[in-house]
Amino acid sequence: MDEESFLAGRFEASRPHLQRVAYRMLGSRAEADDAVQEAWLKLSRSGADGIDNLGGWLTTVVARVSLDMLRSRKSRREDPLEPGVPEPSIDAAGADPEQDLLLGDAVGVALLVVLQMLDPAERVAFVLHDMFDLPFDEIAPIVGRSSAAARQLASRARRRVQGPPKLDVDLASQRRVVDAYLAASRSGDMQALLAVLDPDVVLRADPGAARGKPLEVRGAGVVSGRALAGARGHVAQLVVVNGAIGIVAAPQGRPTVLIFRVAGDRIVEIDVVADAGRLAGLDLTVLD
Repeated sequence: MDEESFLAGRFEASRPHLQRVAYRMLGSRAEADDAVQEAWLKLSRSGADGIDNLGGWLTTVVARVSLDMLRSRKSRREDPLEPGVPEPSIDAAGADPEQDLLLGDAVGVALLVVLQMLDPAERVAFVLHDMFDLPFDEIAPIVGRSSAAARQLASRARRRVQGPPKLDVDLASQRRVVDAYLAASRSGDMQALLAVLDPDVVLRADPGAARGKPLEVRGAGVVSGRALAGARGHVAQLVVVNGAIGIVAAPQGRPTVLIFRVAGDRIVEIDVVADAGRLAGLDLTVLD
């Protein structure tokens, strides 16, 4: 077997792992494929001479390529998730094996939306350490920081991704109401949904969420109908966003955050955010 065939075989054996690494960093299947392909091009050009750990070398290359992509994307303020990115189904029966490969380990689109709000270096350090157990001594040269600084990057990201350790009384009360809203939306229970919406509830959606024009609708009947339609087939994750309880999801691959204002035991306002600029300005952490 010639060297190129040997390297190609080793690379193909590593491809599933490299795809998972790139996808968790980039949140885009197309970009993840590009990053993995770039790793192959680098390997095929340079060969494996002097590489003691080929798997580790490939992971490092994919991480560096992904970091460059994230930084370039941030400078252009692009939307990280392209339309059509696979979203995990609420019912796992008959799931797409390729989707399982990319998303696995309970890392769904909702978490990827949260990750995209991190600084590129924070995201890379967090993904490599917390999801793939890479030591900080190896992460440091990838992000261009010291080992201690790389540890701090991952720590900052972890606080945002894992969310606050404990909700205060007001947020805990909000969560119970939003939990009920989410459960009713997922189950299609119109009466339960109406029970948690104020009769005069207002829903506002920015141009990104409303596909071109800002939208405002009022009244529990109208808002509940939109909630039921919007919840079908989508996975959502509870978050704390700008000090309030919210939901993050990605219908049709579009990162979307719903921010709720709760008064008593009813939802009085829902702000739907999908504009990339507004999403980037949100202070958002995941709730368990």
